[in-house]
Amino acid sequence: MAGRIIYAAIMMAAVVAAVWLSRGRQARLGLTVWQRVMVGLGGFTGAFLAAKLPFFLSYVVDGDWPAVLSGRALFSDGKTIMLGLAGGYAGVEFGKWYSRVKVSTGDSFAVSIPVAVAIGRLACFTNGCCHGIATGLPWGVDFGDGIARHPTQIYESLFHLGCAVVLASLRRDGMLTGQLFKLYLVVYSTYRFATEFIRPEAKLWGGWTGYQWAAVVMVGVFGALWWAQARTGQRDVDAVG
Repeated sequence: MAGRIIYAAIMMAAVVAAVWLSRGRQARLGLTVWQRVMVGLGGFTGAFLAAKLPFFLSYVVDGDWPAVLSGRALFSDGKTIMLGLAGGYAGVEFGKWYSRVKVSTGDSFAVSIPVAVAIGRLACFTNGCCHGIATGLPWGVDFGDGIARHPTQIYESLFHLGCAVVLASLRRDGMLTGQLFKLYLVVYSTYRFATEFIRPEAKLWGGWTGYQWAAVVMVGVFGALWWAQARTGQRDVDAVG
């Protein structure tokens, strides 16, 4: 019980950090309070649904209709950050369309989301989930099964914090304006593809895990969006400096 409370508290801290870090940037975009709420709600809803999708579908495939119809399948344990980030991006775009936001908002999330994910991965570490394979390295961690494993949650937390620092510097210097969040998604997908080799995930086609295939798709999709927007000259617009 205590573990679940700690997990929930850290996850809540991640959400609060994301809201706090992004609020000023969105205000400078000239968005109304209602528009900011719609963009934030769209992002949160899209991220939640996409992160739960593979686990929800597993209940459908298993024919556990009571869990599906009661909502237990949607609120049970299990989520994927990769699809959550992609779903959040799609949700933000829907929220912008619904609230008639005409400016690009990606850069306003380019620091807050990596920080939130970094904090969230600490929740995974305390919960003992999302760990790596067995290792003989001195920093291996026993998550309760008597085997020292790669603390991939810590690796990833440090990776996202590093991304936040780099993206904050790029944003401050006005570099890659309008493309920072897509840069983050492409770099994270590449990182996740590489680190799947030290995670105990089931292998699918070609000896790759489902997350590796998802990473390839995400690099292709967001790389193509970046190229298309750069080609048309679409840029992030700040209403104030």
